[in-house]
Amino acid sequence: MLLKWAAIDQDRKILEAIIIGCKEQDRQSQQELYRNFYSYGMSICLRYTGSEADAVEVLNDGFLKIFKSIEKFDIEKSFKPWLRRILVNTCIDHIKKNAKHNHLVDITEAAVESTTQEAPDHNLDYQEILTKIGELSPAYRAVFNLYVIDGFKHHEIAEQLGITTSTSKANLTRAKAALRAMLGKEEYQYG
Repeated sequence: MLLKWAAIDQDRKILEAIIIGCKEQDRQSQQELYRNFYSYGMSICLRYTGSEADAVEVLNDGFLKIFKSIEKFDIEKSFKPWLRRILVNTCIDHIKKNAKHNHLVDITEAAVESTTQEAPDHNLDYQEILTKIGELSPAYRAVFNLYVIDGFKHHEIAEQLGITTSTSKANLTRAKAALRAMLGKEEYQYG
């Protein structure tokens, strides 16, 4: 157990050194930070964009923001949540920029369908789940990710995306229904 704590402490010291290098605008430190957090960042960006090409673009934009604002990062705090917040906000900016292509549904009340149907038993891995989420429309995907995965409230989502709270609720309801339908088709095809 002592070795585990020593390794964690060593990893923290390495990350601190990389961040300090980034604060000094050291290119090698920036490359090391990018390399160490590339997979983590891509997983976030893929959930929001739905395509690898868009995810890479958003990830690179996010890292540019990180490098420009790294001076504001408090080295005493955990880095991963700070990085995550910047990447999520960059994804939201990307969604807003492409809003003309996203069809947001605006209704006053989201009709919530109740069902007695049991959820299909799937053994989907992480990549398969990402693929299913990526098949949602951009509007549904954004709200689903923000609400279900990142834990935002509907009023926060509405503010960030420039939509109404009821639109956020409706898009979440429809995203869940679309995912259920996709999973139901899969069960029917393979069951």
